[in-house]
Amino acid sequence: MTTQPLMNHEHEALLAGFVQTIDQHSKGTGDFATSINGLTFFRRDEPAHPVMCMIEPSVVIVARGAKHVWIGGAPYRYDTSHFLITSLDLPANSEVVEASREASCLGMTMKLDLRIVAELIAQGVLPPRRDRGVSSSVGIGTASSSLLKSFSRMLELLDEPEAIPVLAPLFQREIHYRLLQSDQAAKLRQIASVDSQGHRIARAIDWLKLHYADPIRVDELADRVQMSTPTFNQHFRQLTSMSPLQYLKWLRLNEARRLMLNEHLDVSTASYKVGYESPSQFSREYSRFFGVPPKKDIASLREANTTNPQRPL
Repeated sequence: MTTQPLMNHEHEALLAGFVQTIDQHSKGTGDFATSINGLTFFRRDEPAHPVMCMIEPSVVIVARGAKHVWIGGAPYRYDTSHFLITSLDLPANSEVVEASREASCLGMTMKLDLRIVAELIAQGVLPPRRDRGVSSSVGIGTASSSLLKSFSRMLELLDEPEAIPVLAPLFQREIHYRLLQSDQAAKLRQIASVDSQGHRIARAIDWLKLHYADPIRVDELADRVQMSTPTFNQHFRQLTSMSPLQYLKWLRLNEARRLMLNEHLDVSTASYKVGYESPSQFSREYSRFFGVPPKKDIASLREANTTNPQRPL
């Protein structure tokens, strides 16, 4: 469990600036894209129960309030003093724990570019690595003033849109550098290093995301990324908190849910579309995963979206 460090005046001023900027660029509850590639804002006006989502490799900064993300049953709390970082695409449950209409939970998410991380590591300008293997691809880090100032400089570009194409990549590179100097640097090193097991797992996940509807054999997937099957299974579970087949099931069921909800496919069509050979098996696994049968779940989601169109799924 993290402890709440005392914030100095500089830290508080930076957060106040974030709150003002995010407030200007977000109306209502939800997630909001910005004109800076890879940067989104979020606003939540009340605490909310966990919501399923896929977290991309990213860093999340909270300007006000607090959130939990649940990965593999483990909770990770992040707030104005702690950032969330993930170095792989991870199935998760996101929960808002501190928010109100008077003081919305506000923050921002920036996608990570692991190519930039690899370039910075290759330049050899970073402190020597001290990690001896990392057992997870998600972590909570201390939000230092140097990291927050990098974000502050990037946010100032929203008032100077003509400068975004030139300067935003420079500030994003600086943010990656600050993260590689943070207490969570090992998360990035293990994925960006081409010779690492984490990099191989990342390649396997990229392949699964493209081929989730195809018949999948774990031993063939392990061979694809040049790992033995036992080693592949071990590292995949360590980094994602799931087995490869559990991860595949998560991809298939959530894509089927999206197809039924947004493209109005029926249960059988959606099940075949995502790689199931039997709609009855699909319905059983869907019910176990989401807690309700497909038709009932989709009807409930549509009703909730009608009541609150900005409700995040």
